[in-house]
Amino acid sequence: MSLTEPPLDLTRRLLHGPGASGVCDTDDAWAASGAMALTGRPDGPPLGAPAGLVDGLTRLAGRLAALTAVVGRRVAVDGPALLGERAALAGLTRRATTSAGGATRLVRAGDGWLAVALPRADDIALLPAWLGTDPVDPDDPWPAVTAAITPRAVRDLVADGALLGLAVAGVGARADDGLARATPRPGACGPVTALADVVVIDLSSLWAGPLCTQLLAAAGATVIKVESVQRPDGARHGTAAFFDLLHAGKHSVLVDLHDDGDRAALRALLQRADVVVEASRPRALAHLGLSVAQVAPAGGPRVWCRLTGHGGAAAERVGFGDDAAVAGGLVAWEDGEPRFVADAAADAATGLTAAVAIVDRLVTGGRWTVDVALARTAAAFAVRPATADGLVAAAPRARTLTGVARPLGIDSDEVLRRYAR
Repeated sequence: MSLTEPPLDLTRRLLHGPGASGVCDTDDAWAASGAMALTGRPDGPPLGAPAGLVDGLTRLAGRLAALTAVVGRRVAVDGPALLGERAALAGLTRRATTSAGGATRLVRAGDGWLAVALPRADDIALLPAWLGTDPVDPDDPWPAVTAAITPRAVRDLVADGALLGLAVAGVGARADDGLARATPRPGACGPVTALADVVVIDLSSLWAGPLCTQLLAAAGATVIKVESVQRPDGARHGTAAFFDLLHAGKHSVLVDLHDDGDRAALRALLQRADVVVEASRPRALAHLGLSVAQVAPAGGPRVWCRLTGHGGAAAERVGFGDDAAVAGGLVAWEDGEPRFVADAAADAATGLTAAVAIVDRLVTGGRWTVDVALARTAAAFAVRPATADGLVAAAPRARTLTGVARPLGIDSDEVLRRYAR
């Protein structure tokens, strides 16, 4: 493939390649997954979900099992059940127009519905600038948000919020344009035959990226989680068991991104890696001199996987699992109103998508930049709604923990001495 050709759309390879079987009763699979129990009103019945979500995640899980069985340890997961793992370990439940995690809400605007995510104190501090109001109550900003949003247009609210760095999205605003895109990079490179020989650098945080690299680690790859002194993974402040589920077995490296020596060591680490998974806005890594173009203009990692909220021309836009799912139209409907599907559905779906895309490119050979976006993934799976009549929803469940996450930065000296010098 010429480096000047358009990026490959990997959708068909991921969903219809060998092993990607979606032969299942989607309604029964949804009910059994634990994700259905997280969808709907707390005082009402659990709801069905877009059938494409169940079929798509089942196919992706089958494709992952088939690929990893050839080049590593076979990784078998229940794709739809991944959507309920955090809830199972954190005790979360369905909350209708409030996300299971509580930080995001669906709010009716003047011409439609909007998802507004306020997971950080900084987000709440930006509300007066976004809404043109007086400062809001930091302990309960939602009444002020609802009052200010109600008369306004969704398009204007999203545009203004995006400029400020807020995670806001209109329902179904993102069109389906495929799951993942792969762009070739310079440097010949043969296919990988054993994941045990693959070193993965994980610069991501929260859920999607860590799930991706956890699946790679389960298949036999060496995964090194790198966090910055300035901003460690925010998931460390969440449910410990969920953090352990995603990070047990990974090495932990801590770097000071304000220190020239640490940045140089990280740059060398990235150059020697086989796979890099990062979830930063593109300009953030470029500012540090650590973008793929700066680190590996020729050669370098076999696969550089970039995870963003919205991808493409909107890659700088902030997005989290719940609001990005809404942007892709991945919602359930009840009485003409949208409801959140499961718990941050775009996160788990994107993590699984990225893992399959990375292994697919490794066994194909060559060097690639792979772009996976939460809203794009959601849109790919947001097809016809399923019904839930007569189904009994199983409780959310998580895979068995295999250990605990390594203490923050405990492997820094050993890893940097081995791989970066």
